[in-house]
Amino acid sequence: MLECGMLERDKKALRRNSAVLCKQLVVDELLIQSLQADGILTENMAETIMAEQTSQKRSWRLLILLPKRGPEAFQSFCSALKETEQQHLYDLIAQSPERSSRETHVDCIQAEKVPEEKSRRPEKTRNYGERTLRSSPPFPTQEEYAAKRARTHAESMEFSLDADSPINTPVLPCGPDFYLSHCKQSYRMNSSPRGFGLVISNVSFDSCSAPGLDPRKGGEVDDEVLRKVFTELDYHVSVHRDLTAQGMRTCIENFCRRSEHRTVDSCVVCLLSHGVEGAIYGTDGQLIQLDWVFEAFDNAHCPLLQNKPKMFFIQACRGDEMDCGVEQLDGPGRTSSPSCEQRDAGREAEGDADPRQRRDVGRPRIKLPQRSDMICGFASLKGTAAMRNTKRGSWFIQELNTALRLHARDTHLSDMLVQVNARIKEREGYAPGTAHHRCKEMSEFTSSLCKDLYLFPKYQHQY
Repeated sequence: MLECGMLERDKKALRRNSAVLCKQLVVDELLIQSLQADGILTENMAETIMAEQTSQKRSWRLLILLPKRGPEAFQSFCSALKETEQQHLYDLIAQSPERSSRETHVDCIQAEKVPEEKSRRPEKTRNYGERTLRSSPPFPTQEEYAAKRARTHAESMEFSLDADSPINTPVLPCGPDFYLSHCKQSYRMNSSPRGFGLVISNVSFDSCSAPGLDPRKGGEVDDEVLRKVFTELDYHVSVHRDLTAQGMRTCIENFCRRSEHRTVDSCVVCLLSHGVEGAIYGTDGQLIQLDWVFEAFDNAHCPLLQNKPKMFFIQACRGDEMDCGVEQLDGPGRTSSPSCEQRDAGREAEGDADPRQRRDVGRPRIKLPQRSDMICGFASLKGTAAMRNTKRGSWFIQELNTALRLHARDTHLSDMLVQVNARIKEREGYAPGTAHHRCKEMSEFTSSLCKDLYLFPKYQHQY
C-alpha cells in the first residue's frame, strides 16, 4: 500500500538533528501512545520500537519510521514532544533552518515493514558482538578530575564496572487484604496516578566548561530503569537529560509549581550526576546544592504537597574517598556473596476554602514544621564515591529497582531502603591488578516521614 511521505523540509529537520534526538529523546509509553492516537504508528510499529533494549535504539527506530508515516507525522511528533515535557527537543527541530521554507512537495513512498530479523536480533549474536567489539578494558575505570575553585577541596569520582542489563521483572501487585490491613496507619496512597516523578540524569558534560567531568557511561541505563519502575508504580514520570545547573533549578522549580500535585498523593524526584558532599553537578560544571532542592519541596515552598510523602533518590558521589572495605574479624577470607561483582570483570494552595475552614476562622491554624514528610536515599556515604556499571547502571539504582519490583507490594519504603543497604553492603568490585579490586560501597537514607509509606502497587481502591 502506498503512503504519502513527510514533507522534505521536515525530513531534513529530523536528519539535521538526528544525533541529538537519538541521544536525548525519551521514547516512552506516553509518547508512543500519542503517536498511535494520531494514527502515525500502528500497534505493530509501537511494539517493534518498545522491544528495543536501549533508549537510543528506540529513538533510532522511531526516527527511521517517522519520515515514512505521512505529511502529518512531523506535527504529531512535535505535539508528542510537548505532551511528554521534551520542549527543548521540540524547539530544536521546530526552529531548524529547513522549517522556514514554504515547500509543500510530498514524496510518495512504498510503506515498509521493519524486518523482523533486524528488529529482534538474537540475544546470543548481540552478546557476542559486545564481547568481541568492546574496546574499553573489562576492569572498573575511575572517573576523576582535578579540583576546581567551585568544588572546594573535593574531587568527585564514580567507578564503572561492566555487567549485564538490570532486571525487568514486573512490579508485583498489592492485594486487597494487605491494603485494607495497612492503609490506616500509612500515608494515603490510592490516587491514580499515585503522583508525579521527575528524573534528571546528567550523562555527558560540557568539555569546555567542565573538562574534568567524564561521561557517566551507564547513566542512561539508570534513568531508563527509574522511568520504567515508577511508571509501573503508577507515577507520571518525566525524564530530563544533560541539564546545566541553572537548567536543573528551572526544571525543579517548574515541577514544584505543578498544580496537579493537589490531586495526587505523593511525588518522586531522582537526581543522577557527578557530585560532592551536599551538591551535584550540572553539565556546565556548576553545582546545585541539595539543600536548595529539599527546600523547594518543603511545606512553605510547595504547599500542594504538604502532609504528602516526598521521595528523593540521589545517585552521585559524595566525596573522593574509595571505600576499600575492612576484613571481617570472624568472617571468611573472601566474600562468598552472590552479589560479588566477579562476573563483571570479563563483560563489561489556591481556590475556594473548605467550608470547615470558614467555620473555623477564629481558631488558630495547625502549624507544620518547615520541612517534613521526606525520605531521601543516597548511593553512598558522606565523603565516599559511588559505583556504577557501564551496562547495568549504578549499584544503588540496580538494588532500588529490584527492591521496588519485588517488595513494594508488602513492604514500606523505609524497610525497602534497609534491604537496599543490606544488598549494597554485600557487593564487591572485582578488578584484579587495579586499585579498585574488592572496592565497596555503602548506601544510606534519611527520613522525616511520619507514617509508614506503602506504595500499594497496582491496587485501585474501590470507593
